[in-house]
Amino acid sequence: MHIDTMRRIDHWAGIPLTFLLTLVLTLRDRLRRPAARTPHNVLCIELSEMGSTILAEPAMRKLRDRLGCELSFAIFRKNRPSLDILANIPADNIFTLREHALLPLLADTLRFLAWTRRQGIDTVIDLELFSRFTALLAGASGAVNRVGFDNFHGEGLYRGGLLTHRVLYNPHLHIAKNFVSLVNALLPGQNTLPAARMQVGDEEIRLPLRASSPEELAVVRQCIHARAPFYNPDRHRLVLINPNASELLPQRRWMPERYVELIRRIIAEHDELLVLVTGAPGERQEAETMCARTGSDRCINFAGALSLEQLPALYTLALLMVTNDSGPGHFAAVTRMPTFVLFGPETPALYGPLGNTTPIFAGLACSPCVSAANHRKTPCVDNKCLQAITVDQVFALVRPLLTASPA
Repeated sequence: MHIDTMRRIDHWAGIPLTFLLTLVLTLRDRLRRPAARTPHNVLCIELSEMGSTILAEPAMRKLRDRLGCELSFAIFRKNRPSLDILANIPADNIFTLREHALLPLLADTLRFLAWTRRQGIDTVIDLELFSRFTALLAGASGAVNRVGFDNFHGEGLYRGGLLTHRVLYNPHLHIAKNFVSLVNALLPGQNTLPAARMQVGDEEIRLPLRASSPEELAVVRQCIHARAPFYNPDRHRLVLINPNASELLPQRRWMPERYVELIRRIIAEHDELLVLVTGAPGERQEAETMCARTGSDRCINFAGALSLEQLPALYTLALLMVTNDSGPGHFAAVTRMPTFVLFGPETPALYGPLGNTTPIFAGLACSPCVSAANHRKTPCVDNKCLQAITVDQVFALVRPLLTASPA
């Protein structure tokens, strides 16, 4: 389904359904309140964005290490590969929902309700920002503990009273810290109103690095060689360009012609530099067009060449990456590779990757224009916030790494 269709369904169907389910649960609790349970089998729900799955890793790690919980995860099927990068959830504990059409989504929702009961889920953490659909999933899951963000006295964003642990979403705090606050609500003495009134330090949101095996690195080198037969890993250094951004917010895309000019400058800097244009399989044609416009055989179309699980090995081999504000910027955070991320409709202060990242942000008065309060929907059709970022600015930031001697 198109993202706008999903938003309309979430609004027009979600409001009455969350209201009705709230009445049902309130009546049930008055007749027979479920006994309190210490969290053990915890389900995290983060459906819509792969980057947010990476940002939730510190929260999941705290659930496992501090509370000793068994973890499960619910996610849209198309975003399932992001969990392979983290490799922290057993495959049997992952539930996927098809989002491409309404009927399959409804069928998977019914399967979900049966699955949570078979799994013995006692706690649900809703990581989505004010989604009514995920609130319904949490409320109907059968879990005794239901944790999520609450708007309290804010206008709009109604999604019923389905939470047992209501955490105030802090729009001035990085989203990874907000996610950790959801976990803190489950700690002894923290189910206050609002819940989790405690500090989340920077050290709590550092990602563990993922080491790639020699075999994984060799496979990636073979993939590069298949597309660039002249590639010599002993001579060539790799620069990655990721010009894509999801359809959830296409305003995050820097202009293709600027990427073309940036690639030309990078290639001209040193003759041992190869530029790989990355992306999803469906973006091969756009990547091919971009490579052709550079006029150089050292710009390689690498869109769809690897699975998401193979990306950390590519990032381990690469010198750096320049990317729009999208999933790959977050995927790279599990490696040491320097990443330069262009921000516009969103702010790096809240959504910046947790790795070796340099955010590039013009900081216009209208930016950021999307937030939890507007379901990340903007009326903007002319992204001046990204047009304000010049090729000169980006090249000046990456050039010191291009000219540095190889380690």
